[in-house]
Amino acid sequence: MSSNPQPQTYHLKTPLSAEDVLKINAGDTVYLTGTILTARDEAHSRMIEFDEQKHSLPFDLEGAVVYHCGPVMELKEKKTDHGDCRTDAEWHVVAAGPTTSDRMTKMTPKVLVSHNIRALIGKGGMENIAGTLSGKCIYLSYTGGCAALAVDMIEKVETVFWEDLGMPEAVWVLSVKEFGPLIVGVDAHGNDLFKDVKEKAKEKFLKISK
Repeated sequence: MSSNPQPQTYHLKTPLSAEDVLKINAGDTVYLTGTILTARDEAHSRMIEFDEQKHSLPFDLEGAVVYHCGPVMELKEKKTDHGDCRTDAEWHVVAAGPTTSDRMTKMTPKVLVSHNIRALIGKGGMENIAGTLSGKCIYLSYTGGCAALAVDMIEKVETVFWEDLGMPEAVWVLSVKEFGPLIVGVDAHGNDLFKDVKEKAKEKFLKISK
């Protein structure tokens, strides 16, 4: 059972280090500035496939923050003048709320074995993931239903990988500023707030049902 009587607030810059995540406890609040990458089911499957085939990923996961998110994007054109007028295209985020993380639970251990990902962001928790994250990674919970609010904290879409997977499943590299508040649902010390809540709810139910 986790014990964090005085939750702290941390403002962190990516990429994250092991030291960054090891000083944080379940129940703390985190705000992130820097780069985060979105990845859902299909992206996780492809990462595992690449690793099994000994292929290098097209993006860097060293110290990375992976956001369980299927964003809605809009492609806009902008005019630039470099002596001759030309039109460029760039992506803008329309919505970027968290998706249910538990869908990625079975694939996450395989990905973390090969890559030093330091934080996962999503909603709903990941069952029995504490052991997998221990000593190296944290799970950050972002409130569902805040897809439009998240946009305000995304400064830019840096690039996108694996567009063939479709918009929500592609890996989007997002530049964020003070992205949060994110609640540490699972820390790197084996504490899991989601598990604690379930256990307490079960205890109360058993008392009531007697």
